[in-house]
Amino acid sequence: MKITLGPLTRKGWRWISAVVLTAAALWVVGTAQFGPKTEAAERSTAPQEGFSAPGFTLNTLDQDSLTLEDLRGQAVILNFWASWCPPCQEEMPAMQSVYETFADQGLQIVAVNLAFQDSTEAAQNFVDTLGLTFPVVMDEDGEVARQYRISALPTTFFIDADGVIQEVVMGGPLSDALLYTRAESLLEGVR
Repeated sequence: MKITLGPLTRKGWRWISAVVLTAAALWVVGTAQFGPKTEAAERSTAPQEGFSAPGFTLNTLDQDSLTLEDLRGQAVILNFWASWCPPCQEEMPAMQSVYETFADQGLQIVAVNLAFQDSTEAAQNFVDTLGLTFPVVMDEDGEVARQYRISALPTTFFIDADGVIQEVVMGGPLSDALLYTRAESLLEGVR
């Protein structure tokens, strides 16, 4: 018994399918490589290892401003957190310990509070309770969190002295051992 698919044979349908699939593949590849590059398209990928950390300027709890680019030449641990986040609460003492150990060797820790999901009062109480001495900046409108594609708290970026992201860790809490190891590794480029 011979099966036909309308006026075309199986061979004809296969040929048409191959042509359509090839054309679609060429269109996808062509638009991906040569399509217009908008600012939104260039910002669509999350900051990742091997790429420069996106710059920002935010206010600290004391209303001073901190600009990430001003920290070039130092190793930076950039941590996104909120006072209501249990893993954030758990890892902050380890952050403070690492900061106290390595700050005089060129390590900077910057804690970015997601103030658009938190409150300044809660953040200040958190900082005071834990005795944090590293810079805490407030992301009031969420722009920096969007720029860094923060989808989990805490999220930590390990940035070398040249401003290049060496590692991204989503979630936590980060252990003392991991933080100490990463800090030592980042500082090798500073010394």
